[in-house]
Amino acid sequence: MARRIPAIVLMSGSIAILFTAAMLVRPVMGAGNAGPVPELTGAWARTTFALEPPLSGPGPLRDSQRRRNEAPSYTNPILKPEAAKLVKQRYDSVQAGKPYATPSSSCWPMVAPLIYRVQEMQLLQTKDHVTLMYMQDHEVRRVRLNATHPAKVTPTWHGDSVGHYEGDTLVVDTIGMKVGPVSVVDQAGSPYSEALHVVERYRLITYEEAKEARERNVRLNGPPGTQQAASIDPNYKGKGLQVQFTVEDPNVFNRPWSGMATYSRADEIWVENVCAENMHEYYFNRNTAVPTAATPDF
Repeated sequence: MARRIPAIVLMSGSIAILFTAAMLVRPVMGAGNAGPVPELTGAWARTTFALEPPLSGPGPLRDSQRRRNEAPSYTNPILKPEAAKLVKQRYDSVQAGKPYATPSSSCWPMVAPLIYRVQEMQLLQTKDHVTLMYMQDHEVRRVRLNATHPAKVTPTWHGDSVGHYEGDTLVVDTIGMKVGPVSVVDQAGSPYSEALHVVERYRLITYEEAKEARERNVRLNGPPGTQQAASIDPNYKGKGLQVQFTVEDPNVFNRPWSGMATYSRADEIWVENVCAENMHEYYFNRNTAVPTAATPDF
């Protein structure tokens, strides 16, 4: 079970240093940016697991198990035939009472945009890098600013991310995501390939815009099915953080699709939530098959 403890107690070593540095960061001039960069640093939380659909155009496929009045996601024409076949297999498995493995349930890393289902993250800004830390499984993404992707990218769990500022927006471009044993990119169970390309645009929005986006997502996708692990600061009335993203994977999808994730300032509690230390899935009454290494890394 996750334990809610003060953030400064949870973090240790290099993470604590990053957290301390984050509290001292102030907007600085960025290469290619006409003015000071937006101050996005801080702890941010969401109220739901579900990805938010865009205001128009194709969006993330939704969990068909919670949408019995809709056609199953595997029938969506955005999916390539082989991808649709796998999504159907996963759907049928759940219908038969045998839920398929997801990164969250089986302790594997999550790629963007699925990783937005983690309800709290910390964003840290420095002159040359942006770091995104997620409360579940200590997952960390690192973004090199004003850089380019190498000519040959070695696939890694979170891929190679480069970013730059466009006015009030942080733009992050990610390629080279490694495909592991549990390949899931959305909550419908769509897989991804090493051709996955994700572009994210982070910007601050008003309190009213953030509140409306949260309420819209709950109306469309419903509230979380389990107790929330993270909480929004109930006394905070300032700006929210929204990431708008676009996904391309020509091996899985017939065309690009987009979506959003909206955050507000988190409370002062950082949750210790480690999958490998909590192997029993009480909701399925089974133990998770935790990943193990057959050979040493070094």
